[in-house]
Amino acid sequence: MRRAARVFGRRAGVVTFSFRGHGRSGGRSTVGDREVLDLAAAVAWARELGYARVATVGFSMGGSVVLRHAALYKDAADGARTDAVVAVSAPARWYYRGTAPMRRLHWVVTRPAGRLVGRYGLRTRIHDRDWDPVPMPPVEAVPLIAPVPLLIVHGDRDPYFPVDHPRMLAAAGPAELWLEPGMGHAENAADDALLARIADWLAVP
Repeated sequence: MRRAARVFGRRAGVVTFSFRGHGRSGGRSTVGDREVLDLAAAVAWARELGYARVATVGFSMGGSVVLRHAALYKDAADGARTDAVVAVSAPARWYYRGTAPMRRLHWVVTRPAGRLVGRYGLRTRIHDRDWDPVPMPPVEAVPLIAPVPLLIVHGDRDPYFPVDHPRMLAAAGPAELWLEPGMGHAENAADDALLARIADWLAVP
């Protein structure tokens, strides 16, 4: 993530943060639900710092968060709205277990032993309560984002979410889709050249 911020920082100011329950942030992760509030606070803070145009970029779970945030805060009058959105390696729908990495992730999230692994092995504190109500799926958020520009980026070798996820998101549009040959999952798989292309896309108002 620091590498991505450095690449983006060559073109614009960058604000990074950890979602609730991650790293040194307080609270417990809700795995994409209430994290929308964290992002809204970060966007509003960026505007308080003086940035007139604020874009959001999210990877994996963060990709689902930027999509839902853009839909829910599109008309926000408190500065929490975004001016452009990029979702990288984002899921289109919830509860997906079609790949081995996602089955392991669901074990971490839903089992007490898994949450201990998350806390001590992954430095992520996960809430033990189920979603209630279930948040809007990313694919349902996408059509609510327009006219805010939206870019969907996904690798064709993503081990977590196969290519039907980005195609579903883009079809729900309007959105631009970059399906990257040979790319795996999220920020670790996004090389500097791809990050620079994303920065260039965001730089065009």
